[in-house]
Amino acid sequence: MSKIKYKRVLLKLSGESLIGENGYGIDPHVLDFFSNEIKKVHDIGVQLGIVIGGGNIYRGLNAAELGIDRVTGDQMGMLATMINSLALQNAVEHKGTDSRLMSSIQMNEVAEPYIRRRAIRHFEKGRVVIFGAGTGHPYFSTDTAASLRAVEIEANVIVKGTRVDGVFDSDPEKNPNAFRFESISYLDILKKNLRVMDLTAVSLCQENKLPMVVFNMDVPDNLLKLVRGENIGTVIQ
Repeated sequence: MSKIKYKRVLLKLSGESLIGENGYGIDPHVLDFFSNEIKKVHDIGVQLGIVIGGGNIYRGLNAAELGIDRVTGDQMGMLATMINSLALQNAVEHKGTDSRLMSSIQMNEVAEPYIRRRAIRHFEKGRVVIFGAGTGHPYFSTDTAASLRAVEIEANVIVKGTRVDGVFDSDPEKNPNAFRFESISYLDILKKNLRVMDLTAVSLCQENKLPMVVFNMDVPDNLLKLVRGENIGTVIQ
């Protein structure tokens, strides 16, 4: 336990991260990799909560193009996050890691309702907790849901898994000379319009003094090194 820097962690993953080589949907190889990385962290005693988006299946923001109103589109997006959450839970439990899926909207045959005290009790019992269906309300992203849950469960840090090595001053996948920040303030994130998370999510973390680390989730052992305090990714606080 002395090797752990962050005891309770909220991990945010995008739905797009599940696409893998397929170009759409859910890649079972990605699920297997993520569940392995989650198990490594869980096995050293870290209390881990997870929020995963639904962008690989459906995006509420794009609903207008299909003639679907924003509220309905966002509700469809919430259901997409539940599909991803169920897939991730299944993969995690195949690794022998006990977990619970909690939903912000009622679907009792599929998941427990989200209750803050119950979630914390699951952590205390050594379970990974996956939070599905966003905030349960339209007009809020899963980034905001992750920030909200992290604050509610009193996480030590929120970690955002991406496919790049942290926060850069420009897109590193387009600009090979992009500069990576080792650390940066939330205020500078907003001033520079770096789009790490949406404005509501960033403001929530800033107001509650919750640090965030943006890191490359696709590199084996990065999550494990991060929770142990190694210099991985970009720290925002």
